[in-house]
Amino acid sequence: MRLAILLVSATLAFGTALLAATPPKKEAPEAPASNSVPSALDGEKRFRANCGRCHQPPHKFPPRMMATIVRHMRVRATLTDEDVRLILAYMTE
Repeated sequence: MRLAILLVSATLAFGTALLAATPPKKEAPEAPASNSVPSALDGEKRFRANCGRCHQPPHKFPPRMMATIVRHMRVRATLTDEDVRLILAYMTE
């Protein structure tokens, strides 16, 4: 019984020392705030990366129609919420 307690104590002490000796992980740089105003360049980049594989930029459509189009393509192209927001901002400017 004492041997088991000694082994558990030694394992815990070794694990604690190992964790204390490990350098802290560097945190990823913060992403820009999501409430910042999207630029046309960001939206254009997202359009080219996601939509531009199959489509040319269309002529101007009313914003409501463009929102419907992007909503339908969201599933097919697996667009994120941010992709949709930036692409809509680019397409409706």
